[in-house]
Amino acid sequence: MYIKTVIIFSFLWAAVPSFAQYQSGVTLADKDKPVVADESDPSVKYANKITAEGLKKHLTILASPEFEGRETGQPGNVKAATYIAKQFDSYLLDQAPGISDFRQPVNFTFSSWEDTDMYVNGKRFRHLWDYLAFPIKNSDMPLMETKEVLFLGYGIDDPKYTDYKGKDKDFKGKVIVINKGEPMKADSTYWISGTKETSAWSNDLEKKLMVAKSKGVSLVLIIEDDIKKAIGENRNQLLGPSVQLGDHTKDVVAYPNHCYISTTIAKELFGTEEEKIIKERANILKKGKFKPVKLKSHYQVNLKKKVTTIKSQNVLGAIPGKAKPEEVVVVTAHYDHLGKKGDQIFHGADDNGSGTSTLLAMAEAFAEARAGGFRPDRTILFMLVTGEEKGLLGSEFYVNNPAYPLNMTVADVNVDMVGRQDDKYKDNPDYIYVIGSDRLSTDLHKINEAVNAKYCQLTLDYTYNAEEDPNKYYYRSDHYNFAEKGVPAIFYFNGVHADYHQPTDTADKINYEKMAKVGKLIFHTIWELANRPERIKVDVKAGM
Repeated sequence: MYIKTVIIFSFLWAAVPSFAQYQSGVTLADKDKPVVADESDPSVKYANKITAEGLKKHLTILASPEFEGRETGQPGNVKAATYIAKQFDSYLLDQAPGISDFRQPVNFTFSSWEDTDMYVNGKRFRHLWDYLAFPIKNSDMPLMETKEVLFLGYGIDDPKYTDYKGKDKDFKGKVIVINKGEPMKADSTYWISGTKETSAWSNDLEKKLMVAKSKGVSLVLIIEDDIKKAIGENRNQLLGPSVQLGDHTKDVVAYPNHCYISTTIAKELFGTEEEKIIKERANILKKGKFKPVKLKSHYQVNLKKKVTTIKSQNVLGAIPGKAKPEEVVVVTAHYDHLGKKGDQIFHGADDNGSGTSTLLAMAEAFAEARAGGFRPDRTILFMLVTGEEKGLLGSEFYVNNPAYPLNMTVADVNVDMVGRQDDKYKDNPDYIYVIGSDRLSTDLHKINEAVNAKYCQLTLDYTYNAEEDPNKYYYRSDHYNFAEKGVPAIFYFNGVHADYHQPTDTADKINYEKMAKVGKLIFHTIWELANRPERIKVDVKAGM
């Protein structure tokens, strides 16, 4: 599962309204109610093909040292894609439209800093200690040097308040220092809104950067009051390469170069002009007026980028429907993980070797059902996606380049971490967290509940489906890209554990019997989605 990085650029966040009406309770298993286990029901017969032994066979291979943690763009990831494609071929799955060798090419651009140097008045400051800059949001900054920096208040240019006093030429090519937020009056209301409510300028860095760009500013230095916290919240993104879909090696970055700096750097820049800055801040408070302050500081920066393109692939295999082949049920799991860090391998057995193995087992079971005369009415597309750990990028690529039209995609069924137990259920492995089932379609939610009651009797926990869930798991796996496009989606998840995103997430810790039970639930849900007379309805507005 993707760790949702807390990016301090507020404009990169989509505003998500907070509603609490989505299912957030628990459907307890009814152990007194017998489940349908008679193999005269073909869905039972073929669901029983999903076994602990078969799942273990796949998972021990995928999470082995040979696959080196399956990081996107690395040899282990390629090996995993090859393994999956061979399995699809052995099941006699069909190629999806426009796909050959079961592979949909997905290219990425990796951006990182090669050199990071910053000096103020001869004092050296360290990247990821005193300041931070995102390589994906900046161009090369080789050997930039100036003996004059402008303190520019909040970096706002609004009819009701501006920090850009003077002519545009006064700012062209300059390095500016700005505060986060926006100016207030002495009565604690804001100059721009006229109330105690902030305006868009407070949290929309994009607005400030675009103004700076329009003025010809070369570099924006943003004062971050708690730089250690900002670095900690963004460490995963900053330590590894930043990743984008596609080839961006020749792109021009949309915003002016910008760095977040500590208050220590800011004070060094202010130098003897700090009293002037204090005076200007007082003027803002009293009059809502600001005059740029020239800082006679010797500033140097050298941030050199390394940009490379990486080739990867989603792996797709299909069973065409017999009655309504144009309607498609998509089943997803990501096969990538974190790879190697030095000599340590992040095996990713649960995340997401478990989902990958479950999908393979289900694909084989449905293939056997087809061979046995039970071809589904609707097409089923089995898809293992790459780049999930880089930001749900493989599934993002698919929904923008679908093999089947999204308006004919009935649902996405997503499997991400289904082989372990969390602390809440340490004594009860017969459970699964269900996320998203009622977000767009009440039919989807009811179907999963009904097949569970009929065939499985697992405890279904919807805790993480609540809109107010602080973990925001609904937005952190591949189903979300489908949901954003209006496709109903359901996500199966076992919760996190001590080995999550650690080298210790190994195949020997997987509960394969639990995995098989969850796999059967998912199989039955897909069977119903693929064979019911009417496709499920989209009857819930996103965000409602």
